[in-house]
Amino acid sequence: MDSKKKTVLVACGTGIATSTVVAERVEQLIKNNKLNAQVVQCKIAEVASKEKEADLLVTTTILPKSFSIPVIKAMAYLTGVNTEKIDNEIIEFLKK
Repeated sequence: MDSKKKTVLVACGTGIATSTVVAERVEQLIKNNKLNAQVVQCKIAEVASKEKEADLLVTTTILPKSFSIPVIKAMAYLTGVNTEKIDNEIIEFLKK
């Protein structure tokens, strides 16, 4: 595979509880779909310092500002409602 490895930031308010659930889900998606990507878990406050090295932000929190990378809101991973839609958005983005 010659495409550059993509980096997905997974962020929640504290970088502990909900981002762990989402990060594990995104890692499983990457593995199951044989995508060339890695997950970096962080607090939403850390995104600004990491966004230059990342390709996508997946978050479960309200964004304090806009970022230079695409954002997928993943609250559905916590509610369990419409999770396939988010899976597909992430997979489609990482396949680009």
